[in-house]
Amino acid sequence: MLLLTLAIAAFCMTFAGGLLALKLAARMHWVLGFSAGAVVAVAFFDLLPEALELGAGTFGVTRVFACAAAGFLVYLLFDRVMLSQGQRFRDQFTAAQPGAREAAHGRATLFAGSLSLHSFLDGIAIGLAFQASTAVGAVVAIAVLTHDFSDGINTMNVVLRNDSNRRRALQWLLADAIAPGLGIFSTLFFRVQGDALGIILALFSGFFLYIGASDLIPESHRAFPRALTTLMTLLGIAVLYAAVTLAQV
Repeated sequence: MLLLTLAIAAFCMTFAGGLLALKLAARMHWVLGFSAGAVVAVAFFDLLPEALELGAGTFGVTRVFACAAAGFLVYLLFDRVMLSQGQRFRDQFTAAQPGAREAAHGRATLFAGSLSLHSFLDGIAIGLAFQASTAVGAVVAIAVLTHDFSDGINTMNVVLRNDSNRRRALQWLLADAIAPGLGIFSTLFFRVQGDALGIILALFSGFFLYIGASDLIPESHRAFPRALTTLMTLLGIAVLYAAVTLAQV
């Protein structure tokens, strides 16, 4: 029942982000800034400490941190591949005007598909975190839910910006909203025990650090270079730190 509730919450947050993307354009720096802080905080204050507690006894502290670094680098490579593919579509758009519509549609599909895959991985992170403990799962769920809202915004914006097809944008928004729930329920079919779970949590901490430090923080400040954006990032960190602290009481 708890996982079903979280899947529904993830769906609602993602879908709400997409539907409100245009109406809340003037307040997006609040959402992006807070989401950036929350995602980085959950990596530092929750995932890494739990990974060390579960995995350091078997693999050692250095290897656990190496897995966190590996997660960061894997996501970096994934992100660079997506960017290079996007550049290829942009080149096609400018070089071949007869195929401009197809190129734009392909670029929108590529970007929206990568966001949906990312949302699926977020769902797996929630499910595996609950395998570690209820407290860890709750904190990770909070971070993912705040991030899902910005995911919905990004999905809607990237399709409309490249394809200008509202129906297709809503279809991709629906896919992105369903993806976290699928990821959550996929973890019901396998369990990861002890030290191996620590290594997986370390990998996910690397993913979260990359998403926050290399994507959300720069994007929030690039699009909204205001002092309030930075304050919202600090608030996101503070709220997640408080949530982690309360969960450990």
